[in-house]
Amino acid sequence: MQVGIQTGGYHHYLLRSWQHLLPFRARAHALSSIAELARPFDLVALQEADGGSWRSGRKNQVEHIAHLAEFEHWYHQINRNLGRIAQHANGVLCRQKAFQVERHPLPGLPGRGMMILRYGDRDDPLVVAVTHLALRKQTQFSQIRYLVDLLADAKRVVIMGDLNQESEWLLRQSPLRHLNLHPIADELPTYPSWQPARGIDHILVSDSIPLHRIAVIDHPLSDHLPVAAEIGV
Repeated sequence: MQVGIQTGGYHHYLLRSWQHLLPFRARAHALSSIAELARPFDLVALQEADGGSWRSGRKNQVEHIAHLAEFEHWYHQINRNLGRIAQHANGVLCRQKAFQVERHPLPGLPGRGMMILRYGDRDDPLVVAVTHLALRKQTQFSQIRYLVDLLADAKRVVIMGDLNQESEWLLRQSPLRHLNLHPIADELPTYPSWQPARGIDHILVSDSIPLHRIAVIDHPLSDHLPVAAEIGV
């Protein structure tokens, strides 16, 4: 969600860069738009939210969107804390309360994290991992290996987030190939949102979980398009 910055071209990275540090009025409209998009779903992963700092008007954006979209439960993880100026975070909105939430920093330079949430039956939980991987492939590999080690004993897994790589590499060449995930028939382009060419945002699901449908939603608010999936649990 790029902390509520609307991006419609590469030039906006430069022209709107100040919005990463300073508050602006249009951010409220962006958050309302995200909340409307999230409202019909049972579980939503948010990337690049602000945890409550100067730029967001001291408003935790994950909590605010949860309130607007009427989610009873929400969780967040601040991964890059710049104090009062900016608190870069990932978040999760859900209708059902997770019985366990873990927050892990990822290997590599500080600023990347992963949340692991467990739902349902404690003996056979649905395990949801939400993360935002680094840009460099070497660092991604170590971060994915760390994720796979944490999820090695889980039978039913959903991985959600900006993984910064196409599914072909993720499922065939990275450590994710050990998790028995559904194969992806076709890449679903999500970046850049104004002219999608790369499928780097994913919902990856264990092959033991029925995957009824998956699609990219044409909601070009930030620089990435969102992905949605319907699964059976």
